[in-house]
Amino acid sequence: METTKENFQLIGIQLDKKTTNKDSQAAIDCGSLWQQFENEKRYVQIEGKLGNEIYAVYFDYDGDHTQPYSYFIGCKVLEGTAVPEGFKSLKIPAQTYIQKVAKGVMPTCIAEAWREIWKEDAALNRAYQYDFEVYDERCADWNNAEVDIFISVKE
Repeated sequence: METTKENFQLIGIQLDKKTTNKDSQAAIDCGSLWQQFENEKRYVQIEGKLGNEIYAVYFDYDGDHTQPYSYFIGCKVLEGTAVPEGFKSLKIPAQTYIQKVAKGVMPTCIAEAWREIWKEDAALNRAYQYDFEVYDERCADWNNAEVDIFISVKE
């Protein structure tokens, strides 16, 4: 399903270097960032959240999904919200997306959903701008989770 979203701002944390899907490096790097987000209780430290959702963003691609990219985890805030020390801000521009839903056991269902997306890469007409997952109350049960994935596409 194609949808357009207006620009929005996130505050959160980001990998200190780009990661890659090669040799499952991204699973290690992104998993470590999630552990940091959880263990350091970053969610509760973000003031002025506009909802309970957590966003995981893939951006600053060097090419397609086989090339390095940046990864960010954070929460939506009002534009212009002050960024606390130790956090970063990421502005997602208005874009057109294809929305997919990952369902099943976490985090396996996320990896499976992305493998399917990569298979459809050309057909989806991916823009490789800002792609993101939205974690909300539907993923509280890790054995039966649902996560929305938004893939930026060319208009």
